[in-house]
Amino acid sequence: MSLAANGLFRYPIVQAPMAGGASCPPLAAAVSEAGGLGFLAGGYKTADGMYQEIKQTRGLTRRPFGVNLFLPQTGHVDQAAVEAYRGQLAGEAGWYEVSLAEEDIIGTCDDGYEAKLAILVEDPVPVVSFTFGCPTPAVLDRLRKAGTHTTVTVTSVDEARAAQAAGADSLCVQGVEAGGHQGTHRDDPQTDGTAGVGLLALLSQVRESVALPLIAAGGLMRGAQLAAVVAAGAEAAQLGTAFLACPESGAHPLHKKALTDPMFAHTELTRAFSGRPARGLVNRFMREHGPYAPAAYPQIHHMTAGLRKAAAAAGDAQGMALWAGQGHRLARALPAGQLVEVLAAELAEARRAVEATQMRSES
Repeated sequence: MSLAANGLFRYPIVQAPMAGGASCPPLAAAVSEAGGLGFLAGGYKTADGMYQEIKQTRGLTRRPFGVNLFLPQTGHVDQAAVEAYRGQLAGEAGWYEVSLAEEDIIGTCDDGYEAKLAILVEDPVPVVSFTFGCPTPAVLDRLRKAGTHTTVTVTSVDEARAAQAAGADSLCVQGVEAGGHQGTHRDDPQTDGTAGVGLLALLSQVRESVALPLIAAGGLMRGAQLAAVVAAGAEAAQLGTAFLACPESGAHPLHKKALTDPMFAHTELTRAFSGRPARGLVNRFMREHGPYAPAAYPQIHHMTAGLRKAAAAAGDAQGMALWAGQGHRLARALPAGQLVEVLAAELAEARRAVEATQMRSES
């Protein structure tokens, strides 16, 4: 069944779940109230922390919203490389006067996955999405029986086919232009993520390979772009960076300002902050440490957490993880509800322009 037919949104606009604080209840609720589909980010939170945000969002809107979960990370990590990177960051730790998290306090790599699933099955939300892998058929079936629509983030045709086979209800197709982490199901230590496929090419490939509703994600900032991905086969568009600058967003003020600051002219994929390829605004930290960061997620994420927090507290955007998609310079600091309405109006205008062109060509 299509996403719109499920009554999940009035406009085909999905606010991306941005872990780390940006996707908060006020933002998700504002997007849903305006007719889009708001999302909470379950990643990096405890199960109870996630549940408290769900309850807060329910108090702000009766419209559907979603929750995103990270799949547990089970790949091998080269501990020697992690320790070498700890040495690389020693100067940063001294400068900001913080300690780098030791392995024994990092904890497991499952992000509280099972506990969060248990909450979402017992007290369902309308939509649950998954990143960094594909859930088992049993998990997807449990959520479906609870009345939840499930979607899996994919970055390739193979991942899309695997998610369809597992029983996902829809797919979020993420192009390489997207800000934040690449949602690959397997992080190849031999690559840096730059070989990823652009959104329109990937969307067309996935559309011809699976028979599921698709949500397009990656660098989308304007209604005309939404019209393009819908024309290419998506039922909705997911936007993260576009909502990052909204006043309801929980992103740090320095992060919001940096999106349109000429000092931060472009984005790159890097492992510098988390050990996994993620797209952000190029700053000093990324330039100095990105070439040395190993494939070690979430170990590097935890290791640098104190550094990133200290940089933000010091007002130093050059030491922060400034996640952003390639369209970041088009960010608009509008209230989230107004942004949904503007995007919907731009989408409608783009569709009318296409229809007018078609009519002229046929006459």
